[in-house]
Amino acid sequence: MARVTGVGGIFFKAADPDALATWYRQHLKVAFADGNFALLKWSDDPRAEEGSTVFALFARGSDYFGTDRPFMVNFRVDDLDAVLAELRAAGAAVDDAVDDSGLGRFGWVTDPEGNRVELWQPPR
Repeated sequence: MARVTGVGGIFFKAADPDALATWYRQHLKVAFADGNFALLKWSDDPRAEEGSTVFALFARGSDYFGTDRPFMVNFRVDDLDAVLAELRAAGAAVDDAVDDSGLGRFGWVTDPEGNRVELWQPPR
């Protein structure tokens, strides 16, 4: 059975993403390397295989989430096609589109409360 293997990212909208990124940088030492995206490495956790989680801030008007919800969670999965097929078979609201990019493969599902969830299969 295909499964979630970790949290790939936490994304949320902000009235002023640049100012909020500055606040996180100054007060929590989040190292934003590419605009308002920070890559948080797990390499200091001996129990985890090497990986990372993205912390990203989007403009409040961004349509990337596909919903007016202020946040979206990105889960790492081991087999995107299998996870999407299982969700469809269970009657979940799965987007038809799958995005294949250099960053991996992405798919989306909306949970029963209207929250959009991004599913990410890292490149192999």
